[in-house]
Parts: sequence; C-alpha cells; structure tokens
Amino acid sequence: MQAPCKPPIGKRLKNFMIGTARNPLDPSLFRNLSLIALFAWVGLGADALSSSSYGPSEAFLTLGGHKYLAIFVAIGTMITIFVITKSYSQIVEAFPSGGGGYVVASKLLSPTLGAVSGCALLVDYVLTITLSIACGTDALFSFFPAGWQVYKLLFAIGILAVLVLMNLRGTKEAVLPLVPIFVLFLVTHVFIIIYGLVIHGPNLPTIAQDTASDVRSAGMQVGFIGVLALIMHSYSMGAGTYTGIEAVSNSMPVLREPKVKTAQKTMRYMAISLSFMVIGLMVAYLLFNVTSQPGKTLNAVLFENITGNWPGSTGYYFLVAILFSEAVLLFVAAQTGFIDGPRVLAYMSLDRWLPTRFANLSDRLVSQNGILIMGGAALLMMMYTHGSVQQLVVLYSITVFITFVLSQSGMVRHWWLNRSKMKGWVHKMLVNGIGLALSGFILVSVVTLKFNEGGWVTIMIAAALLGVVFFVRGHYNLTGKLIKKLDAIVPTAESCDCDIIPHTRHGKTSEIKFDQNTKTAVVMVSGFNGLGLNAVSSIFKLFGDSFKNFVFIEVGIVDAGVFKGVEEMENLTAKVKSDVNRYVNFVREHGYYAESIAMAGTDVVEEVYKTAPSILERFPNAVFFGGQIVFPKDTIFTRILHNYSVFSLQRKLYRDGIPFIILPVKVE
Repeated sequence: MQAPCKPPIGKRLKNFMIGTARNPLDPSLFRNLSLIALFAWVGLGADALSSSSYGPSEAFLTLGGHKYLAIFVAIGTMITIFVITKSYSQIVEAFPSGGGGYVVASKLLSPTLGAVSGCALLVDYVLTITLSIACGTDALFSFFPAGWQVYKLLFAIGILAVLVLMNLRGTKEAVLPLVPIFVLFLVTHVFIIIYGLVIHGPNLPTIAQDTASDVRSAGMQVGFIGVLALIMHSYSMGAGTYTGIEAVSNSMPVLREPKVKTAQKTMRYMAISLSFMVIGLMVAYLLFNVTSQPGKTLNAVLFENITGNWPGSTGYYFLVAILFSEAVLLFVAAQTGFIDGPRVLAYMSLDRWLPTRFANLSDRLVSQNGILIMGGAALLMMMYTHGSVQQLVVLYSITVFITFVLSQSGMVRHWWLNRSKMKGWVHKMLVNGIGLALSGFILVSVVTLKFNEGGWVTIMIAAALLGVVFFVRGHYNLTGKLIKKLDAIVPTAESCDCDIIPHTRHGKTSEIKFDQNTKTAVVMVSGFNGLGLNAVSSIFKLFGDSFKNFVFIEVGIVDAGVFKGVEEMENLTAKVKSDVNRYVNFVREHGYYAESIAMAGTDVVEEVYKTAPSILERFPNAVFFGGQIVFPKDTIFTRILHNYSVFSLQRKLYRDGIPFIILPVKVE
C-alpha cells in the first residue's frame, strides 16, 4: 500500500505555527470556540483593568497641591464606569448580534455616522495595541539593567509579533494562556489595596476632614468655579480608564450562549473590578501620602510604601510580583485590539465601507486579514513613535469617545422614537442620556487638552481613514449599479422564451439520459445571478451543443457575517443548495443532464480544488468553467476590492493538468 503523500513544507509549517483547519459545519464548534464570561473578562476586560496602572495616577497628579479633591474625582469616575457599563448593557440587548458602536450609529443614526464611529474605533484599537505593548515594555524593562534600554523597541515589536501569531491560532487560544497573568494581577492588587486600607483604617475619618479643608482652601484661592474646573480637569485626564468597556458589545459573536447574559455578566465583572481599583488606589494615594518620584510610576511608589516594613525579603519579592503582573497585564490588554479591531473591520466590509476580504475567515475561523492589518498598523505606529509611551498617551483615548457619543446618541433617539411601544423607556433613555452627557463632556475636554500636544495627529489619522472608506463605498456603489444591470437577466432566465441557451434539446426532463463519458461542463457559480447565467450562455455560444452534461458548483462563503451560530450556518447551506438547484432545473428544462454540488467553507479555491478529483472520476471528460466580471476600467483598486478567485483556482488546476476556462462577462 502506497504511503500517503506528505503535505508541502509550507503547509506543515503553517499547521505547526497556527494550527490545522477547522470544520465550520461542526455544530459543536461554536460552543468550543466561544468564551464564557470569565475568559471574556480576561480577553476584553484587561484593557480596562490595565488602565488602573496609569489612569488614576494621571488624574491624581493633575490635582497638584489639592490632592484631597481626588475623592470627588474617584467618585465621579466610579459613577461614569457604571453609567457607561449600564448603557452598553442596553446596547447588547438591542443588538445581540454584535457590532457595538458602529452598528448602533449605522442603524439608529445614519450609515455615514456609522462609518465615522467605525473609523474612530479602528484608530482606538490600533492605539490600544500599540500603547499597551509600549507601556508593558517600559514597565518590564524597569527591572532590567540600564544598558538594555536600547533593545526596548525591538522587544516591543517581538511581543507584537507573538500576539499576532497567537490570535491567528484563534481567539480562545490567544486568551487562555493569559489567564494566569490576569489572575496574578487581580489577586496581588486586590490584596495590596485591602491590606493598605486595613492597616491605615484609623486614618480613614481624617480623609473626610482633609478633603473638606482642601475644598475650602482651593475655594479661597480659585473660587467655587475654579475648584469645579480643577476636579473636572482631573476627571478628564483619567479618561483612559473608560476605554475597553465598549469592547464587549463589539465581540458578541465570540461569547458563549446566551450571548446577552454572558456579555452583561462580563461587563459587570469589568465595572466592579475597575471601580474597586480606581477608588482603592485613589484612597491609598492619600493614606500613604504618595508623591511623584522620577523614574517610578505612582503605583510603584505606593506599593513600595506599603511593603517597605514587611519582614525579610517578603516585601521585595511581593513588590516584584505585583509590578511584574502590572507590566505583563498591559500585554494582555492589547488583546482587546486584536479581538475587536478585526471584528469592526469585518462589519464595515460587510457594509461595503472596506474591501470585502476583511470579512473573510481563515481555515482557523478567525479574521486573518483583520488581525494582520491591525498588527501591521500597530507596527507602523510603534515605529513612528519609537515606542514612546509619552507620545502614545497623548494620541490615545480621543477617538473612542467619538464612538461613545454616537452610540449613546443613537440609543437616546431609539428610546424616544419607540416610547409608545416599550415599557420603562424613560429609565432606559435616562441611562443613555446621562452616558451621552458624560461622554460628550469627556470628548470635548480630551480634545481640548490634548489637541495642541499632538492629539491632532489622531484626529487626522481618523479623518484620513474616513476618506478611504468613503472612496471604497463610492466604488462599491458604482459597481453595484453595473452588476444590477447584469442581474436584469435573472427574472426572465427561466421563462420559455429566454435565449440564454440557444440549442434547446427537445424531450421531457424525465427522459434525459446520463452518459458520464460525454463532454461535461463544470461551472463555478456564486448564486443564481447574471454572472452565472451569462457564463452558461457563453459556454453555448463558444462550444455550441458540445457539452451534454453540466455540473454546477457553489461554495457558500463562511465569513464574519455568517459565522455567528448554527442557525446562520444552516441558512447559508440551504441558500447555496437552492441556488445550484435552480441552475440544474434551468438546464434540464432545455434538455441537458445536470447535477449540483453545494458546499460551505472559508476558501472557494481550496474547497473546489479538493472536490475536483472526485468530479473528474465521475466525469472523465470534464472541463471547468468560471465567469469573471470585467469592469469598464481595470485598475489596482478593482483588483483589491473585488474577488478574482477564478484566476487562483485556474493556476492550481493547471498545475494538475486540469483544464479551466475563464469566461469574461463584461459590464458596461
């Protein structure tokens, strides 16, 4: 018995690095790949939780000599966290299929504002990846000798490459190895905060007295309005704390059923843990009289003060563990960008704002193109800023509040327009209304404070991306009109007077005889449409009555819009079977033998290539055909924005000596 051929070395390397292909038709796959609330908290909540490493300290230092005003900032931050969480909880109820701020703005406001929201999110997620890795690298290199600093950028790029590779394997595969890091961060920080509050418990009442005194002192210096302005300035500077809360609404398809409850539970975990960190750290700063020290984060100074009197080396080792967990958790926080960035790209591509290939899935059932584009954009940003945290912090947290404002506006409008149909609409509109007011204030404040420091760069990048998506949408709208003209043939295709097949053979359908040795046309189709029908017409025009057998193949593409659940997969399979059977009936009515092959997969070329040998075994004299739309002008943009898979399939079949003819179908 002949040994089976080994796959090519490239395939074996890919299987080793990324993993073997998954079967999208496996009903158990969705449960195996989905995230329970705990794992979603790790993969999506790390971005928000890691902000406790810089958000509270940035807000605290902004207060200068009036540090006790931090109590008001902490309370305001906690309220904002729960308001945004509650408002996004209402969003996932209204849009359980996912899409978050992009879908909300698109459906409840306008497609144009949806594009604005989507572009803002994409820029934010690229910066989330870049800033998280840069911050983690800075924190980690603080443990290393000073001479190692020259390798920081190279190390950060290496971490970025590792995260890209992990996400290409799968979302769950990327999250599970990071759970221990997340747990270490949570346990050490919760313990140290509670320990610090307990040992200074007797001093807690004095904070209230000192806060009142600080308010009076600041009031005498700058007046009531000045005190309020100082508090709001500090509150705005901690805006990075809220980024990541919206991530769950974008990632509904990767959550375990029931998705809405899983999402809401995940957001509760995020809100409680983040609020605890913010309040706990702010109070601890005051109890331990923490001040800024060169070369150290405010958290590092706090933890040194708390552990300084511990016996032996216990304090030192605990300090190393807690700071190490902070550093590495920042790498985990980059996962939010890799999970949600490709998801937003996919949603926008399905709506034709971006090239449709961004909705494609790899054989590992992940948005491979999206992951690579997010990683590539983060690499460019890393190189542009040289991994400087100072520059990246200025760029960060601006665009996400554009999405917050648009999504909250959409929900307020939604509740108002549907007030006669819904109970409790006043409460729901109030929640989103408060979220809108807070998000709007923070957006204006952040843009004002950061614009001249370099924040304009973020706005310019988002504006440039918006220009690109409008260009892409305009192109798809134009080609859509051309293809619509091509599809005008469909309504009359199955009528008796249709001349698509000029050589009609007389006889009843039941009398058609099958002869596998006659010439067979194997026709690639993608729906019962003008392209497929014109391809069939071309076969008869070019070859007359030569082909007596017809085999129609359609591969239903499993993309991000379909791969959401078993029901969507069943609908796809049913539609594909219906499409190819219409071709079969159409050809048989004209006296020719016809069969259909319906499949579903992530790659048309691979699926057809795999089934080609079995087709040739049944039909030895088969010739493969595929129609290709020819646009009036063939440019680099048409090649990027449209599907040219027939050329790839032709090359693969040619290498095996299998004839494949491409039939040009021109649109005017």
